[in-house]
Amino acid sequence: MYQRVLLKLSGEFLAGEGGTGIAPEATENLAREIKAAREASGVELSIVIGAGNLWRGTRNGASMDATTADYMGMLATVMNAMALQDALERQGCPTRVMTAIQMSQVAEPYIRRRAVRHLEKGRIVIFGGGTGNPFFTTDTTATLRALEIGAQVVLMAKSHVDGVYDSDPRKNPDATRFDTLTHRDVVDRGLEVMDMTAITLCMDKHLPLVVFDIFEPSNLQRLLAGERVGTLITSA
Repeated sequence: MYQRVLLKLSGEFLAGEGGTGIAPEATENLAREIKAAREASGVELSIVIGAGNLWRGTRNGASMDATTADYMGMLATVMNAMALQDALERQGCPTRVMTAIQMSQVAEPYIRRRAVRHLEKGRIVIFGGGTGNPFFTTDTTATLRALEIGAQVVLMAKSHVDGVYDSDPRKNPDATRFDTLTHRDVVDRGLEVMDMTAITLCMDKHLPLVVFDIFEPSNLQRLLAGERVGTLITSA
C-alpha cells in the first residue's frame, strides 16, 4: 500500500512502565516491532521521535527562558534517536540518525537528498533535533520531514489508544471512535491528534495521517500491509 512512510513516535515509548528515562527492554521491544513490520512490508521507513520521557519544555523548563527550554528538548530527541538506533542495529536493521542541530560526532546533519538516498538504500532514517528551531513540536517536525522526503503518509503511533475518539476513551467509556476523518474535521472539532501548526500543514499539502495503537501486536505490520488499522485522516 505504501512505499515510503514516516512513523511518529512518542519519547515515552522508550521509557516503559516508569514513564521517564530510557528503559532498555521497552526500547528493544519497540525495535523488534519496527523491524518485523518493515521486513514484512519492504517499505522505506523514516522516524521522528519525541522527548517527553526526558524533557518537556512546558513542564521541566517552566521557569526558564522558553527558547532555551525548547533547545534542550531538541537535544533530548537526539538522545532518544540514538537509543532507538542502537536497538534497531542490534536487531540487524541498518539505521542512520540525522539531526537539524549539527553534532557531527554522533549524527549526520539533516540534508534532504542524503536522507532520501539512505531510504533508497534500505536504511531506516531517524530524524532528531526537531526542526532546528524553537517553538515547533515534533508533530510539526514529522509533517515537515514527511513532505520533504516525499512520504505518502504519517503514521501517528499512540500508546493503547486505537485511533481518534470524540473524547478521551480512558476517561469516558462511551467515547466514540472514528474510522475516518478529514483534516478539517480534526480542526473544527478540536480533536487532539497533533498540534494545530502540524495539522493545518497536513491539510494544506493533502498529507494523510493514520492514528493507531503501536502496542497492539502486529498493528504496525498490518497497517503497512494495507489493512485498515486505527483512524485514517485525509483531505476528503
